[in-house]
Parts: sequence; structure tokens; C-alpha cells
Amino acid sequence: MRSAATITAWPARPLPGWAPAAILIAVTALAGPQLGGAARPLFVLGSLAAGWYAWRCSPGAHLQAVLALFSFAPFLRRIVDLSAGFDPGGLMVAAPLLALLAPLPELRELTVPGRPPVKGLAPLFVFTACVLYCVLMTVAQGELAQAISNGIKWFAPVIYAAALYRRAREAPQILDDAASAFLVILPITGLYGLYQYIDPPTWDRYWLVNASITSAGLPAPFEVRTFSTEHAPAAFATFTAAGLLIVYVLRSSWLARVAMAPAVLALALSLYRTAWMSLAAGFLFCMLMPATRARAGSAIALLAGAIVAALAFTPFGDVLADRFATFGNASNDGSGQERLAEFAYLWSLPLGGLFGIGFQSVDTGSAGAVPVDGMFAVCWSCMGIVVGLICLGALFYTIAAAMAPAFRNGSRESVVLGALGFGWLVQLPLACIASGELGFLFWTTTALAISMPQARARP
Repeated sequence: MRSAATITAWPARPLPGWAPAAILIAVTALAGPQLGGAARPLFVLGSLAAGWYAWRCSPGAHLQAVLALFSFAPFLRRIVDLSAGFDPGGLMVAAPLLALLAPLPELRELTVPGRPPVKGLAPLFVFTACVLYCVLMTVAQGELAQAISNGIKWFAPVIYAAALYRRAREAPQILDDAASAFLVILPITGLYGLYQYIDPPTWDRYWLVNASITSAGLPAPFEVRTFSTEHAPAAFATFTAAGLLIVYVLRSSWLARVAMAPAVLALALSLYRTAWMSLAAGFLFCMLMPATRARAGSAIALLAGAIVAALAFTPFGDVLADRFATFGNASNDGSGQERLAEFAYLWSLPLGGLFGIGFQSVDTGSAGAVPVDGMFAVCWSCMGIVVGLICLGALFYTIAAAMAPAFRNGSRESVVLGALGFGWLVQLPLACIASGELGFLFWTTTALAISMPQARARP
């Protein structure tokens, strides 16, 4: 029998880095309705603590934790809103962005004189300067709340990317940890997305009635554009498309691919064509590279088979067929016409929007409101033509730098990150990819891609 001294000498086994975030999500889902409004600040504080703990464990564990928080925070917000009343500010949705700030203290080293520059930070500095200009423009117009909320959305992902650049040697392991996280997250969000489409739960219906979003459909069976546990179809579809690409390329087991089937169908039911095109572009990019050609080919075959089966044998086949038909019928593409109208609106601004108008809150549910979408329109509107073009230049440079390692070393990790970069290039004119949850994905994947040449490529 072991002595007490021997037992106490054993080191305590710490929780995995992602565990506090998972516990926080589960506890909030169960206790949130009973706590009511108090659940909101508690969730924010819990997210900060979970992010701090995960980063102390490893960058890969932190990425797993924030992926889970971004995926489920909007779902938790809707559960709490149902019992505590609708929160127009969406405090709980901001919690994952705050969790991205966990590595901020480490970045003080970048300001030490004489330290060698970290590769890849130049476009981040340019982008940050452009966003700072936009924040100052917003403050000058007396919109302090908009300046703070949008500043967090735009700055937090860049800060996180800068921290990942400093951990370049760990880039392959971080990406592998992300694949493991998506392998757990996507089956859950996919199944929930299918259930949501067939019979939206009460909290989802309540949110659709009260939120100003107009792109998520109607709170009725078979009338929802699936957004699953996210807060919009675009966010859900973009996360799902990125996760599917990473899992299909980096995980070879058939069990993993079968587990992705609900996510594929839920992605289709989001009806978000931008993510569809991004995913297709990513797999086509993988087809160009020897290291990923076979896996990309089998993935394309599986995805095509799943879509054909959905069109032929499901009750929502007609909805999908109508959406796919819009690719060949631009005259009836309402969203495409709205995007063209954005530029006419921007040109009609004083001086053609030369200096920008800063961050503005646009209620798309209001009559006459002109939504601004796509990085071209967003940069023009917020920053003006001159600063907006500089910002776009930084984004184009970042995407090109993310794609380049795929051609230089050809490892599977570099190729899949380059494929994601190619997908971001497709999304650039169609979605705001540099802020919020999409900004988190964009800056994280490009930072890992640019860091990959400095890391030892895996066989």
C-alpha cells in the first residue's frame, strides 16, 4: 500500500487547456435561464478566465477554447435572452473577442528597443493604423459607444494574430489542435442546425422576432436560413466551411468524414453562397498540390454526393435547387444587386466618401437602410477612399503571404492554410472578413500560414 508521503508527492494533473471553456459553456447552458440577466456578466468574466488559463497551457489549447466560445456564445445568449429579456447589445457575444486578449501582456516585448522584428507584422501595423483612423473618425462624430464596440471587433483578432506570430515554431501543432476542435464542434453545430431548420427552438424564434437581422429567414419550420449555434448564417457558414476544409485535409479516417455529414447539410441550408464558393475554391486549391490532391479529390466527391442526395431525397431539395440556380441567373440575384447598390450609395456621399464616415450602426430592418457588406464597401464607407485602399492593400498582401508557403514547402499544413487564404480572397469583395468572428478566423489562419515556413513541416 502506498504511503501518504508517496501519494502527496505525485504532481497534480491540471485540466486540459480547453476544459474551462467547455465547462463554462455547459454550466451557462444549464444554469443561464435560472440566473437570468446575471448570467451575462458572469459569462464574460468566465470567458476571460478560460482564455487566460488556456493560453497559459498552450496556444493550441487557447485556439481550441476560443473556437468553442465563438461557436456557442450566440446560442447561450439566446437561451439567456429567452428568460431575461432581449439584450440588443449582445454582451455575451462579445465575450469570445475579449478572450482573444489573453496573450496581450506578451506583446509588450514587441516594444522593447533593439529586439529583432517579428516576421509578418508589417501588414498588421498598417491595418491597425487604418482601423485607428476609423476609430478616431467615429469618436469625432460623438459615437463613443460605436468606437469602443467596433474597436474591440477589429483590434482583438489582430492582437491575437500578433501573438501567434511570436509562436511560429508551434504553428503545425496549433493547426492540428484546431482540427481536433473542429472535429468535435462541427458534428454538434451541424446536427443542431438541421434541427433548427426543421423546427426552430423557442429561443431561436424569440431571437428572430426581436433581432434586427433580416438574413436569417422566418421563425417557422423550413423557413429559417440555418445559423445553428452562431448569430447569423454568414458566421455559421464561414466557420463550418473553414472547419470542413481543415478536417477533410488533415484527418484521414472515414469516421471523421462521416461525422462531418450533418455539418455539410447544415452548411447547405445556411444558403450562404459566399461560404460555398470559399469552400469550393479551397478544395480546388488543394487539388493543385501533390500533398493534398488525393484527399481533396475524395472530399469533393463526398461533398458532391451529399449535395446530390440532399437535392433528390430531402424535403428541402427545392430550396437548395433554387439557391444554386441563382449562380446562373444574375438578373434575379437580389443580394448581388444590393451589393452593387452599395457602391452607388457610397459614391453619393459628400466628396464621394473621400474621408469615410467611421463606424456606423446600420439597422438593416429599417426602411431605407442601406447595408454595407464586403471589404471593398466597408473600407470605403468607414475609412474613405485613400485610407480604405491602404487597408485593402494590407489585406491583399496578407492573403498573398498566406498562400505563398503552400508553393514553397508543400506540406499538408501549409497547403490547407494556403487554401483557406484563397478562400478569403474569394470572400474579400463579398463579406467583412477582417472584424468580429470572421476577423478572428481570417487573422488566425493567415498568421499560422505565414508562420508555417519557420516551423518544421510535418511529414
